[in-house]
Amino acid sequence: MTWVGVTSSDGLGEERSVDLVGSSWAAASTPLALALVAAVAASFAVRGWASRVLAVLVGLVAVGAGVPAVQALWGEVSYVKAAELAELPGRAEVVATQTYVLPAILALIGSVCALAAAVVLVRKPTARKVLSSKYDAPATRRDEVVRRTRTASERAEENGEGDDLTERMLWDALDAGEDPTDPSGTRKSED
Repeated sequence: MTWVGVTSSDGLGEERSVDLVGSSWAAASTPLALALVAAVAASFAVRGWASRVLAVLVGLVAVGAGVPAVQALWGEVSYVKAAELAELPGRAEVVATQTYVLPAILALIGSVCALAAAVVLVRKPTARKVLSSKYDAPATRRDEVVRRTRTASERAEENGEGDDLTERMLWDALDAGEDPTDPSGTRKSED
């Protein structure tokens, strides 16, 4: 999209108009946008303090991407910068510049969205999500079943109630080689 229109005159002929697109006028916007796309993928891969560092980096990139938009909307266009980017001959002078608002507004909206994403990323829970135990090794599952069975039995004894074991826990304990009805918690010998 065209960010700035430059009108120049060299004194020899008619005035010349050059449109400066975003890749020329705000050249840093493209790499910063690519960095934000990479941050999306990285946000799924990192947890804990690395997630916080990523959020700070996303915030910095968002601010960096918003600076050219703010300058285009509320600042004056530098004739020297416009002449350099339009690659005008040495004798040509910039007569007028025109700033186009739509590209700057879109870039600013993108920057605000990236800042909001940085805030969400900072607030991202640090707790590791636990996968289902069906992906654990059999020995790990057996140990977990034994631990849950003993914990439920101890809780039931402390409360003076019957066993707090579910039917699934009973079957899992039997599969693990434990006798869920044995109050001593001794393991059955495997035959």
